[in-house]
Amino acid sequence: MSDFLPDLTFVTPARGRGPGPFGRAVLVLLWVGMCVLPAVLAVPDLRLATGRTGTPGTLTVLSCADLGHGRYDCKGRFTPDSGGPAVAVDASPDSEAGDVLRARLTPEGDRAAPDGTKGVLAALALPAVGLGGIGFLPYVLLYWAGARRRARRTAVAAGCVIIAAGALLTVVGMVAAYS
Repeated sequence: MSDFLPDLTFVTPARGRGPGPFGRAVLVLLWVGMCVLPAVLAVPDLRLATGRTGTPGTLTVLSCADLGHGRYDCKGRFTPDSGGPAVAVDASPDSEAGDVLRARLTPEGDRAAPDGTKGVLAALALPAVGLGGIGFLPYVLLYWAGARRRARRTAVAAGCVIIAAGALLTVVGMVAAYS
């Protein structure tokens, strides 16, 4: 690698404080979009886990096939609490064959997801990543606005707290999903 370094030219921007107003707006929109998207994608699972949608019942995981690279395809049988017939469904890939747990059948009827506290915590793991990602956006905005150093330091401290909360919630959600 060091043999190629003399051939590379390193360019330092000469404009000062970063991109212009249009570039800043684009960066902020992309940043916010990337951090909000996980929360939007988690809404269906949160609705299932909190009981707002789906059919309550019991999921029995029948098999899990190893797809390689740490990926699994799990199949199960969902028995509704209402006493209807059992339905073959896809189970969460973090399941193990033989697991029996409280779950909810999606309105489409093809998948069952854990409900209750375990389901809510597992569904919150994805939005927590977005929460952690947005932690330092206030600092960047203050920096671009030319705010005083004290305000930026406060934004850094708040960003650290937000990132720590996001990381903690992500870990708690992952532990809930895999336990």
